[in-house]
Amino acid sequence: MGLLDRFRRGRPGTLRTGGRDDEAHLRAWAAAHEGVEAFVEPRTAVTDTTMLLVDKDGDHTRRRIGDPDAARKLARSLAIPIYDVQLIGYPQRMRDHDARQKILREQERRRGLGETG
Repeated sequence: MGLLDRFRRGRPGTLRTGGRDDEAHLRAWAAAHEGVEAFVEPRTAVTDTTMLLVDKDGDHTRRRIGDPDAARKLARSLAIPIYDVQLIGYPQRMRDHDARQKILREQERRRGLGETG
């Protein structure tokens, strides 16, 4: 790594690719959840290719991954189905999970205001 590379890391406009930590997170998350499916999200101007894991309840996580082939290889090694999010979209259970979490956060916020107010 060059001297200036240290300063370039994390600057806006630079893409960080998936690494070992990202793959380790995905593996650990899949092992800790039931009914996990994988979804490949395409590279954009802001982020590299990502792999989204969604469990049976809609809980989810995402991390960068090298490319769609790397995502498919990882999914095969985890023995989970993998889909292209551009072709089938996001699963409804994921949106339902996010909506439930939003309601729970709002209820918690209101309880916190009631205790102090």
